[in-house]
Amino acid sequence: KMDCCGLLTAQKEPVPLKSVEVELQVRDHVATVVSTLNYENKEDKPLEAVFVFPLPGDAAVCHFSATIGQTQIVAEVKEKQQAREEYDDALSSGQQAFLLEESDQSPDIFSLSVGSLPPGESASIRLEYVTELAVQADDGLRFCLPAVLNPRYQPQDSCCYVQVTSVPASLVPYSLSFSARVSSPRPVSKVESNCSLDPLQYLNIEQTQATVKLAAGHKFDRDVEVLIYYKDAHQPTAVVEAGQASAKPGSLMGDPAVMLSLYPEFPQAVMSSLASCGEFVFLLDRSGSMDDHMNDSKRDQTRIGSARVFIMLSFLSSLKDTLLLLLKSLPMGCYFNIYSFGSGYEHIFPTSVEYSQKTMEEALKTVERMGADLGGTEILKPLQHIYSQPCIPNQPRQVFVFTDGEVWNTKEIISLVKNNSGSHRCFSFGIGEGASSALINGLAKEGGGHAQFITGADRMQPKVMQSLRFALQPAVVDISVTWDLPKGVSVTVLSPPITALFQGQRSLVYAQLSGQSSEAAEGCVTVKYSLAGHPSQNQLHFSLTPAQDTGLTVHRLAARTLIQQDGGLKKKVVELSVQSGVSSIFTAFIAVNKGDGEAIQGPLVRRNVQTPGECYFMKNKNKSHAVLKIYYR
Repeated sequence: KMDCCGLLTAQKEPVPLKSVEVELQVRDHVATVVSTLNYENKEDKPLEAVFVFPLPGDAAVCHFSATIGQTQIVAEVKEKQQAREEYDDALSSGQQAFLLEESDQSPDIFSLSVGSLPPGESASIRLEYVTELAVQADDGLRFCLPAVLNPRYQPQDSCCYVQVTSVPASLVPYSLSFSARVSSPRPVSKVESNCSLDPLQYLNIEQTQATVKLAAGHKFDRDVEVLIYYKDAHQPTAVVEAGQASAKPGSLMGDPAVMLSLYPEFPQAVMSSLASCGEFVFLLDRSGSMDDHMNDSKRDQTRIGSARVFIMLSFLSSLKDTLLLLLKSLPMGCYFNIYSFGSGYEHIFPTSVEYSQKTMEEALKTVERMGADLGGTEILKPLQHIYSQPCIPNQPRQVFVFTDGEVWNTKEIISLVKNNSGSHRCFSFGIGEGASSALINGLAKEGGGHAQFITGADRMQPKVMQSLRFALQPAVVDISVTWDLPKGVSVTVLSPPITALFQGQRSLVYAQLSGQSSEAAEGCVTVKYSLAGHPSQNQLHFSLTPAQDTGLTVHRLAARTLIQQDGGLKKKVVELSVQSGVSSIFTAFIAVNKGDGEAIQGPLVRRNVQTPGECYFMKNKNKSHAVLKIYYR
């Protein structure tokens, strides 16, 4: 086992990342995040540093630049292989270069390569991304800055990554500063965090703008979770954003864009008669990663190791208590089954059984004996088995997935759920620090359900019970969105059709506005749907006048939405990514300082900068010579 983390010089010199500064700008339901990473090469030869880090799975990376001395280099978005080749060519020519790319396996993992820093040179990397903020059970908007990229389990037939060793998060050799600015049409009632914050500072009398920052002395040994609460949280809103002046009129970036935040309110008469039927399938993660740290702590008695043992054991205990509450809350006459998985999977009953006192007691006895003892995290096979079972007539299938999300085949799992979305709704729960947002959000989005993240055992039960209430609501069908706009103004809806609506739960819709009108600048959107056979509708009137100081946040999130829909259409995705300046799986950000440089003789020194977590060996296939990378996560 390594005594210290990262690759070190013979003199035990630390990795070159010195500090991380994060600025969060929240505008209503979306956020712009600006991260500045400060590097310094303390080697006596040119250095290449590789930094692997997590971002929210639905984030749109939209700016990447580097400052070296007095020179700033702004990166361009290019096709990924072309960007990699330009990066390699720049390094071999002695030029400074920077490459930012999304993982092929999971959209919430990025790698940043900082190349050919001369001895003694410093570099400041600025990374900007936009993201939607998820609504929690108590109406708080959640932002999470991951400190941990948990080791993602790779099935045995996949050999790209090999686990090597654990890294205590407390030994990460760089500092973090974090500040947030919040603005909304509604007053900000409070801001909470799992980390210590300085007092909230309001910037105006209406309390619609506020700032907050991490208290001094923060150790970057856990996710930084921030919860933002507005007054009148369920009020629907619309944000209209002006197009980019330099972009072509009629294009996505050149025309105005609108983001609708819809909160459907179902008729009380319908809500009073919740569904009394359904097939409820609970899928529980029993992989070793749910309490791996118990064994790690015996070998490495670090503060963070011991803390994570306690936290994960608390989660396991709380999960059992929560499942007990769930089972006792199911309606009589429904059907249920409980699956658990690790390297393999188990189920309590051969097929789902009718809910009764006898079947409930049998299930509870089995759950009480469960431990995190099934090996790896292979969620694909149990999901395939669940979907292979015939649906029970008049019993809508609801799948509840509890996992720490430590998998590498995220896209394959989400694709499976999407292909079976017509036969069930999927409700997902990310357990613990560093749970994959791409997996948890993707399961719920494609499964027409709802996602929850649980980083404190005391908040598990209310979040799970909220999802159960959603699952008991009758499915909303025949959803349509119609627009009433002034003459001369047309709309192109960019978001996919809404497939799931829940009482009081937000839905975001992005659209492009074209044309002009001399009439009153107001539009109206009507959402129509059928609930338990009752037709209903909700309306939102909004101004077409663009909001001030929104930047291009809405445009970039709209572009990301289109990129996610176009998926495997590489040519279309590359064109949209380059046009909007938003990252994708087929593109990368590349920046090259084309000043005078001397061709490098011999290999660069490579230093791989860790985030808390674990490290992996990986062969770099993009070099003409063999390179061994060690990624610390």
